[in-house]
Amino acid sequence: MALKKVNIKALDNIVEQMINTVDRSKHEIFQIGEQCRHDHDNILKELEKIKAEVNKVIDEGDLLEVQSRISRQRLSTISLHFKEYSEEQVRTAYEQAHDLQSKLMICRQLEKQLRERRDDLERRLLILQQTIERAETLVSQISIVSNYLVSDIKEMGEALEDAKMKQDFGLRIIEAQEEERKRLSREIHDGPAQLLASVLIRSDLAEKMHKEEGPERSLEEIRSLKEMIRTTLYEVRRIIYDLRPMALDDLGLIPTLTKYLATVEEYHKTTNIEFVYFGKDTRLPQKYEVALFRLIQEAVHNALKHAQSRTIQVKVEIQSEHVYVIVKDDGIGFDVNVKKSGSYGMMGMRERVEILDGLLSIHSKQGAGTVISIKIPVALPSLSSI
Repeated sequence: MALKKVNIKALDNIVEQMINTVDRSKHEIFQIGEQCRHDHDNILKELEKIKAEVNKVIDEGDLLEVQSRISRQRLSTISLHFKEYSEEQVRTAYEQAHDLQSKLMICRQLEKQLRERRDDLERRLLILQQTIERAETLVSQISIVSNYLVSDIKEMGEALEDAKMKQDFGLRIIEAQEEERKRLSREIHDGPAQLLASVLIRSDLAEKMHKEEGPERSLEEIRSLKEMIRTTLYEVRRIIYDLRPMALDDLGLIPTLTKYLATVEEYHKTTNIEFVYFGKDTRLPQKYEVALFRLIQEAVHNALKHAQSRTIQVKVEIQSEHVYVIVKDDGIGFDVNVKKSGSYGMMGMRERVEILDGLLSIHSKQGAGTVISIKIPVALPSLSSI
């Protein structure tokens, strides 16, 4: 028995060293990614400047091309009627043509150099973007390994006989956690973080306008800033609501959906959201209420973000053995046979429905909107007696 304890202690020491090494590697990769992101932003600024210079040089070259052509035509005319022009006029015409041709050659050479510089910067941007993506992937993978080492391997002990089953289950949970964190990080980065960065830039602009153009112009910018801040606040609230709608535990599915859809409609003033419920307002088991809320939330979010819908209809019907959900929009639609990259929302919806042994169907056509139908089996014998 003493030997067993010694072995476990030695294993814990090894695992501790592994965890420290993994954490250091994760930090180093994160620093590499941040440095690449910094370089990416600097190169992007330089690229925009180079593009502007290229356009300017092209315009100057085109103008010189026209002027050079005119001077050559004049030189040709002088050559044909040489005796009609003085020596000074002939010399001036030759010098002007030569000067324009020289300027044109210099301009075209500069254009070539700028184009090469632009192409080089674009290639570097692509390489940096790929490096950033690889760094993010590695950090996510290392986080999975680190969490697994911390949460599972340290406590293996006498449960080694079923370690394989626990390992698979634990990894799936950790992977799901990391994917959720990655999704949340992406939403914060693409939503509130970008908006707040824009607010900061626009606030500096408003201050500059106040100094240079007066208070009226700056007030217009401040009104625009207020709208951006309102959008940011909505995005933050939406992300918090995505994490866990507290009303779901207290009030149940139908009241929570009613409140959620009304809030969404209030913010998206150009979209009308209709919610229809059939059946008794009966509480479902918690896992069903959470799953159904998430499914409807994702479907409505897709209709607003991707479909450009003006009207969204949400129908929920609870029967004794099944729950039916239909989310219909009048948006731009899409080809259901074409798999788009980054379509994690639809994938997540299918996985949720499959876990509950349900059915999900999506009918959509470009220009004709989308209809999402969900059927979830529930065991509620009490409903049949109502």
